[in-house]
Amino acid sequence: MGRVFKHDLWYEPAGQYRTLHVYLPNGYDDSEERYPVMYFFDGHNLFFDQEATFGKSWGLKDFLDGWEKQIIVVGMECSHEGNARLDEYCPYACHMFGHDITPLGEQTFQWLIQDVKDWVDTELRTWPHREATGIGGSSMGGLMSLYGTIVHNDVFSKAACLSTGLRVWKNRLSKELRSAHMYPDTRIYLSWGELEAGHTRKGADPQTESPEARATIPFALQLGEAHVDTYLYFQPAGAHNEESWGWQNGRYLDYLWLDRRW
Repeated sequence: MGRVFKHDLWYEPAGQYRTLHVYLPNGYDDSEERYPVMYFFDGHNLFFDQEATFGKSWGLKDFLDGWEKQIIVVGMECSHEGNARLDEYCPYACHMFGHDITPLGEQTFQWLIQDVKDWVDTELRTWPHREATGIGGSSMGGLMSLYGTIVHNDVFSKAACLSTGLRVWKNRLSKELRSAHMYPDTRIYLSWGELEAGHTRKGADPQTESPEARATIPFALQLGEAHVDTYLYFQPAGAHNEESWGWQNGRYLDYLWLDRRW
């Protein structure tokens, strides 16, 4: 079985430490092999129910222990103070949930690239090149994963973007994409759940006609025009929570790392 350990790393934008939740695959301690790495936002929600914000994790350790490919996963914990997570995980100035966002999203990426990734590649046996580096997250973490893969495509070659809320962010991300250089081996997984997709008129298909679908599908076409491979997944009865995201572990990991579509 793989093991999870924690490491605190200084997060300069807030002048505080942030905890990394690191999964090492089975056999890591008994070999000299190197491994690809996938970085996740909201790292405290990934592995164990007792550490998750709402008492339910993605169950990612249990999944990875039985998955056929061995990778390192680094989950980055956010602030739990007030609305600080919104600031840390948003690259754009806006007003959200009664809070004026102070956008630290790009600073968070500079921390991830310069500090977190540097520590991981120095202290662990990794393949540090972009082809072996992915990123993932849900909700604001999904936004960050999509933003980061577009703006920092020289670092991240693949992204799992779950419940990203593209109906809110599509125009800003489209602008980013128009000015970005995207490598043709980039893969992006985009998903949304039926119960979070917004109001759909009676008789309409929520997979194609909900507000989230009407934003996500055209954006995927724009990604395709930039030679990015995408996988769109509409989750029937899917909600905006860790249980729904955890059910997708196999789907997005198989696609991103094994080129396998369900």
